Amino acid sequence: MTAAPAPRPRRTTRPAAGPRLLHPGAWWLWALGLATAASRTTNPLLLLLVAAVAGYVVAARRGSAPWSRSYGAFLKLGLLVLAIRLVFAVFLGSPIPGTRVLFTLPEIPLPGWAQGVRLGGRVTAEALLFALYDGLKLAALLVCVGAANALASPARLLRALPGALYEAGVAVVVALTFAPNLVADVQRLRAARRLRGRSDKGMRALLSVGIPVLEGALERSVGLAAAMDTRGFGRTADVPPAVRRTTAALTLTGLAGVCVAVYGLLTDGGTVWALPLLAAGVCAAAGGLLLGGRRALRTRYRPDPWAVREWLTAGSGIAVAALTVWLSTRDPAAFHPQAVPISRPALPLLPGAAVLLGLLPALAAPVPPRPAGADRAVPGPRAAERKEAHR
Repeated sequence: MTAAPAPRPRRTTRPAAGPRLLHPGAWWLWALGLATAASRTTNPLLLLLVAAVAGYVVAARRGSAPWSRSYGAFLKLGLLVLAIRLVFAVFLGSPIPGTRVLFTLPEIPLPGWAQGVRLGGRVTAEALLFALYDGLKLAALLVCVGAANALASPARLLRALPGALYEAGVAVVVALTFAPNLVADVQRLRAARRLRGRSDKGMRALLSVGIPVLEGALERSVGLAAAMDTRGFGRTADVPPAVRRTTAALTLTGLAGVCVAVYGLLTDGGTVWALPLLAAGVCAAAGGLLLGGRRALRTRYRPDPWAVREWLTAGSGIAVAALTVWLSTRDPAAFHPQAVPISRPALPLLPGAAVLLGLLPALAAPVPPRPAGADRAVPGPRAAERKEAHR
């Protein structure tokens, strides 16, 4: 007789959990905090410091997904906005009067109904300096938004949205992920053409790449629609009319209060009444979203946790925003250097230290997981071309 096989010992310990990604809401709260700090100042040193903090955190905690490469596009867009702002100041003039004339352009006379607008004329150093400060603010805001797009996964952000915003969130996520996927498809097809010995430049190459890219985008859209239909997207529960009216009233009132409070925070004299109004608007909007979520029947699979790392990341952005708003009311001259007369901007100590609090996610946020095989050297398209030519 053969002996029965011995039973396998049971595993008593769980396998070690792998690295996880930070909650996307924490990244957006951190980025919005930096954007609030950038909106409160025209000091170029503070604006460059905000952009440097955002860039360092992106470099330290950015993953390898296609949407993670969008930061460079936002950085280039910010530089383009800055250049356009300076060009407008040169050719269309500036509301800032100046005495230091750099050069004079031929001025085109305009009719009487175009008062306050000119084409050409004198270009002063004060006008260019004011345009530079204004353009740097817009560029810093774009850099902060680009940092959030490069760090927060759009799909996981959609999963974390409240049930009342799920339909609108799908449209936003599809719009945000279309451009990165399109760029990745174009790079992949151009590398494939180079490997086959074909040119990837010119109109013919553009047409041969554009058709497969559009076909792939259409296939992804059809696949997304089929997946949504399979999962029962769009089903809603029966909600009493009183609950629907209460939800609409709370949501509209809260959003209106938030908009008015944000306008007050962006101005210099509305901080006293804007902060209580902002808190009340956020509470009303949250209540409306909570009641509106009763219509959604969907469930979440493995919801993202909100742990200590998320609190540290989101708290650093909120601290940056709160400290800069408070300090800007205490010392407005440090946040808004004069352009007339021209003065050298200085980096204020306390606001600079407040902005540096935004570096906390570079240490507190978990390192994003690397894909399988990322530790091995993978030859790029150029290396593959040289290997093919050698053969």
